[in-house]
Amino acid sequence: MPSPLFLLCFMLCISHAHQIILLPLRHSVSKTQFNSTHHLLKATSTRSLSRFHRHRQSQNSVSLPLSSGSDYTLSFNLGSHPSQSITLYLDTGSDLVWFPCAPFQCILCEGKFNATTPLKLTRSHRVSCQSPACSAAHSSMSSHDLCAIARCPLDNIETFDCSSATCPPFYYAYGDGSFIARLYRDSLSMSSLFLKNFTFGCAHTALAEPTGVAGFGWGLLSLPAQLATLSPNLGNRFSYCLVSHSFDEQRVRKPSPLILGRYDDSGEGSEFVYTSMLRNPKHPYFYCVGLAGISVGKRTIPAPEMLRRVNGRGDGGVVVDSGTTFTMLPASLYNSVVSEFDQRVGRVQERASKVEEKTGLGPCYFLEGLVEVPTVTWHFVGNDSNVMLPRGNYFYEFSDDADGVRRKVGCLMMMNGGDDSELSGGPGATLGNYQQQGFEVVYDLENQRVGFAKRECASLWDNLNRHKS
Repeated sequence: MPSPLFLLCFMLCISHAHQIILLPLRHSVSKTQFNSTHHLLKATSTRSLSRFHRHRQSQNSVSLPLSSGSDYTLSFNLGSHPSQSITLYLDTGSDLVWFPCAPFQCILCEGKFNATTPLKLTRSHRVSCQSPACSAAHSSMSSHDLCAIARCPLDNIETFDCSSATCPPFYYAYGDGSFIARLYRDSLSMSSLFLKNFTFGCAHTALAEPTGVAGFGWGLLSLPAQLATLSPNLGNRFSYCLVSHSFDEQRVRKPSPLILGRYDDSGEGSEFVYTSMLRNPKHPYFYCVGLAGISVGKRTIPAPEMLRRVNGRGDGGVVVDSGTTFTMLPASLYNSVVSEFDQRVGRVQERASKVEEKTGLGPCYFLEGLVEVPTVTWHFVGNDSNVMLPRGNYFYEFSDDADGVRRKVGCLMMMNGGDDSELSGGPGATLGNYQQQGFEVVYDLENQRVGFAKRECASLWDNLNRHKS
């Protein structure tokens, strides 16, 4: 239980910050990290596809960022280690905060982005096997079973007297790797926020993942959920605004604002368009929404029924995901979008089939002269819940000189997630972070809705910092 003095200090910090905590998100990749644009796009499209299909794995496997190149990072400090900043991927698709701890062994991690030095915990406290947090980390296994694994004596288990027995290590698996971690508690510090009894996973062994994750999904151990125990104003609403970058190094360096809490957005331009969240019983940490259709130009293509709702088996809906780069659609909708897109662009521009093979994207075209690209609008379930994407969010233009002749190329930045009949056991589509650029995306957990508002994200960062100071 936090002390009255701590609560007073906490509320003063929040009041001074105008009811919000503002944090910078940094993109972890630019073109300069790859030997070609084709390589960058191929690596990113492969990760997006792998992460999407991992959503159909068993319930005790959690989808996490798959490697560098697609994700945004944030940083904080632990109270017992104030001098060392911990940098993690932001992930709205998982519900746990974890990071590497010394000694740390990472298998198959050569050449992968490593955002933080493994932390040597000295004064953090291990979590008890009786804790609800321990049960949450072990996929809701009962505290009796966990305490038995922790070798707490039977009479202590029966009398709920196992507080000295620590939570057993837990295993998490994801798209191209895994890790084993223990739960700890410590104080957390970021910006003007100081949070006691913060629970996190400390991993000493990982496969193909040297950087940890700040889970922002629904769940007891997520960062928003832990903030909500002290300040519902902070934990029940957060948003981010991803600066439009097109993988350009100068744009990538600009901070994207992560906003915990609610601020006065009356002077920021367009209002939010909201759509209701859909709870997923198999993947409860996902923020799922319903999609009614996608317009290409003036033609609206209805979404398959599976994208409008989530059934009792956890099938269907669209995940709004910060950790996947490119949007994934079921084959029927993707093919209809591509067909309509190709009718409008392909009749004027030459198809670039070799570029499609090298990037994993399509359709791609060699661009000549004035290039007219149809508008793309997402129609979410709800009244007037329509979001028109900026051209740069769905059509990526770059130079191609693979055959010795430099030509301008453009590719559709949405992907085929697979046959509709095979997309069981998880979401039917994912709205990736590339398509979210230039929007403030708000997760209103109190009213269980997701909102989108067109923003100049770099200016929003500057404005909020100015008001904060």
